[in-house]
Amino acid sequence: MTVPDNSGRIAAIRAALEQALAPLDLAVVDDSHKHVGHAGARDGRGHFTVHIVSAAFEGMNPLARHRAVYEALGGLMQTDIHALSMTARTPAEAGRG
Repeated sequence: MTVPDNSGRIAAIRAALEQALAPLDLAVVDDSHKHVGHAGARDGRGHFTVHIVSAAFEGMNPLARHRAVYEALGGLMQTDIHALSMTARTPAEAGRG
């Protein structure tokens, strides 16, 4: 089984997060190759890790930050993303504030 080219998905994830959360730092990593052959990968959606630093997270607890990321991604969570791991920090937590 081969891993699909997820460059379009990565671009869509980046665009959605940039528009909604104006990150100072953003990395989107495709981890799909680590999951080839497992049951959750059969639907064709990808596995991704997001590292995001945004002032929008100020005053939010970790759960609220994750919810904000999921909300920003909207329909991509149903159409393109099977699994998402994330680190969501404020600029101060990332040493940028």
